[in-house]
Amino acid sequence: MMTFQYHAKDKTGQAITGVIDANSEAEAAEILHKKQLIIVSVEPARKKAVLFRDKKVKLDDLVIFSRQLATLIDSGIPLVQCLNILGEQVENKNFQEVVVKMRHDIEAGMSFCDCLAAHPAVFSELFINMARAGEASGMLDDVLDRLATYLEKQASLTRKIRSSLIYPAVVVTMAIGITVFLLLKVVPTFKSIFDMLGGQLPLPTRILIGISEFLQHYLLIIAGMIVAFIFVFKKYISTEKGRYQFDSAMLKVAVLGPLFRKVALAKFARTFSTLIKSGVSVLNALEIVAKVAGNKVIEKTIIQCRQSVREGEPISKPLSKSNIFPSMVWRMIGVGEQTGQLEKMLSKIADFYEEQVDAAVTGLTSIIEPLVIAFLGVVIGGIVVALFVPVFKISQLIAK
Repeated sequence: MMTFQYHAKDKTGQAITGVIDANSEAEAAEILHKKQLIIVSVEPARKKAVLFRDKKVKLDDLVIFSRQLATLIDSGIPLVQCLNILGEQVENKNFQEVVVKMRHDIEAGMSFCDCLAAHPAVFSELFINMARAGEASGMLDDVLDRLATYLEKQASLTRKIRSSLIYPAVVVTMAIGITVFLLLKVVPTFKSIFDMLGGQLPLPTRILIGISEFLQHYLLIIAGMIVAFIFVFKKYISTEKGRYQFDSAMLKVAVLGPLFRKVALAKFARTFSTLIKSGVSVLNALEIVAKVAGNKVIEKTIIQCRQSVREGEPISKPLSKSNIFPSMVWRMIGVGEQTGQLEKMLSKIADFYEEQVDAAVTGLTSIIEPLVIAFLGVVIGGIVVALFVPVFKISQLIAK
């Protein structure tokens, strides 16, 4: 599916400009003809055709927008008026501009899904395709309400994972900061005292002083190397090959790997279920699901599955050949295909793995907390002991 920019005129001769999704230029022209528009030009959309002010919008804002728009449409209010009302209520200035622009585009003759497609930084492909299915079936309010529920579940899942990682991340960051401060400021002070007193220092103290002197001389070089490594690493994983290798490695990491897999499976099942229930075709749904999986390994598996489905195979067969999807998943999908209840089975799979993610996050938090405390005790406690052992020895000598 490609995006085309068009210039056309309506029956009154008013100029209309917009974007439209189609598989080819000829298909885009045919869609415009069906809307009784006189085509001036149709060409592949350039990046500059997208609003340059568009920025990503928080999931919570999209949830509120979807839910309120569904309620207004269900109340019988025309779409233009709905967007006018929401444009006055949206607090996010960037999102407000997008809603106002959408209202103007719809007044100019664009369809709702084409208006959404003009703002890819705000509305995902999932959002756009579900809106297209709802608009085509005349059930836009139901689809938007379903979409809001889906986004709420995704936002809740993301919050749970982030909240479980915030505490250990903050504690580890503080521990590193305290350790660096002790090595750069406190240890040199003790070293000058030890130099004045003379004598052979214990091995732990000598090692600590050596680390401190190394950091004092090479701290900027180390910091530069870390920044350079992060820059190169980000560049590498931004490539197709790099991202695939990174995602593959993450799935194999102990403790975290199973959690990432469960999150991806929950997202796959919930997204696929929502799309099927909204009337999106299986092939289009698989294409969208692959992009929102969040893992290149799983994305590749779903794309291969889509190709097999296009050739006439059931969804469960190619999934059963992969090492990514557990047997429970593809067996339930197979049952859903045979009984005509695919959406219901996918929803059950999503519920199961979301519960598994909750349990895994809780377990991960309970494991991380004692590990972090142990880390603090070993590192900072080790520094304190290494510094004060010579002091205790000196005190004993003085006492004698």
